[in-house]
Amino acid sequence: VFLFFLTDDFAHRTSVRHALANDKDWQGKFISVALPLIEKQHNEVAYLVPWCQLGKPPKEGGVYEWVTFQMKPGGPALWGEAFRAAVNAHINTGYTKLIGVFHTEYGLLNTVHVLWWNESPDQRAAGRHSAHEDARVVAAVRDSVRFLESQQNALLIPLPCSPLK
Repeated sequence: VFLFFLTDDFAHRTSVRHALANDKDWQGKFISVALPLIEKQHNEVAYLVPWCQLGKPPKEGGVYEWVTFQMKPGGPALWGEAFRAAVNAHINTGYTKLIGVFHTEYGLLNTVHVLWWNESPDQRAAGRHSAHEDARVVAAVRDSVRFLESQQNALLIPLPCSPLK
């Protein structure tokens, strides 16, 4: 289970968490069901990077790809422009829709998450193959990958209760 909450600031985050802790419906329908299945929990606070606006999927449905990049120490001052160029190169291919780029404030530092939307897993795979053949994408990724420690991709299928469905 992957929970993703957007809040305005830390005060808003605190109020949202407090409200959920006191929401009997949330406790009964989600937490009481999920808690026995949880083996570990990872919490992180990340912010939308300044050069990215939070996007919306073009239509309801589809799937999301949550890509986590562990970048070399040094922060955005070191790798930010190269990373931005790589994201923009993918956007310019049109094979996927950017929802947001987030950078950790708390948790493992120098972590960047990119959330993409695709109509289907097959459309995402076809787009990925097209991007690998696009010289603009290859050049941008080649420049940014020198700052990369690791990358992990996850396919997310929203639940009916998700605002990202």
